[in-house]
Amino acid sequence: MAYYGRSFDECHMPFNFHLIQAKWQAQNIRQLVNSYEAALPAGATPNWVLGNHDQHRIATRIGVDQARVANMLLLTLRGAPTTYYGEEIGMVDGHIPPAFIQDPPAVNQPEIAHIIGRDPERTPMQWDDSVNAGFSGETAVPWLPVADNYKTVNVAAQTDDPTSMLNFYRALTSLRRAEPALHVGSYRDVEANNENVLAYVRESSEEAAQSFLIVLNFSGEPQGVNITDLGETAAIVLSTDMQRSDQLPLANFTLAPNQGLILQL
Repeated sequence: MAYYGRSFDECHMPFNFHLIQAKWQAQNIRQLVNSYEAALPAGATPNWVLGNHDQHRIATRIGVDQARVANMLLLTLRGAPTTYYGEEIGMVDGHIPPAFIQDPPAVNQPEIAHIIGRDPERTPMQWDDSVNAGFSGETAVPWLPVADNYKTVNVAAQTDDPTSMLNFYRALTSLRRAEPALHVGSYRDVEANNENVLAYVRESSEEAAQSFLIVLNFSGEPQGVNITDLGETAAIVLSTDMQRSDQLPLANFTLAPNQGLILQL
């Protein structure tokens, strides 16, 4: 936190790598977020990031289904989110054959390249199912080979799928941009009474602004939620599967496996 300095007349925002390094469990992430929020200097802007060019991709680290939960977390926490290219379509680490390794540490120690190499998270952006995933021309040789799943996981394939990761990401960013509570509002921890569920409220002091409850299931099993201090019911605004839109009784509802919900209070 010392890197934030003492003056906020400019954009002082030292990168926060906590979500990259943390063990992916609801209560661990809860403690991490709360501790970070409490330690921020007054007036400082928090920031969050799930991945970068030196770390395995989030969808590889926690799975593609749970990556939707991670994206909902990233874009509903207070502060500035940073997206590493490909996270918006669920890209995973690519397989790099020995002859194509470029990362110097892996080149120098090929026997442990699979451990120390950073090439897998640096493969070309997957735009479509053409040669080289549309990243470069058909006769070009990219610096790194495209990931094996580019034929099905790409921007073009996901654009017309209403439930795709890409359209989920677009819905998240649109909601964040439209709602003051999500882009400038406060953060408040909420008890979900389930160790596998993370819950928090985003609210704004702006007149007529809506408040939102975010609940995230960090497990691959259904999880019951019991929240007793936020009213009786809330309406689902967005779900990670892009298919759920009912009204929920806050004292007793169930999250599907790997599901996150944004509810309007």
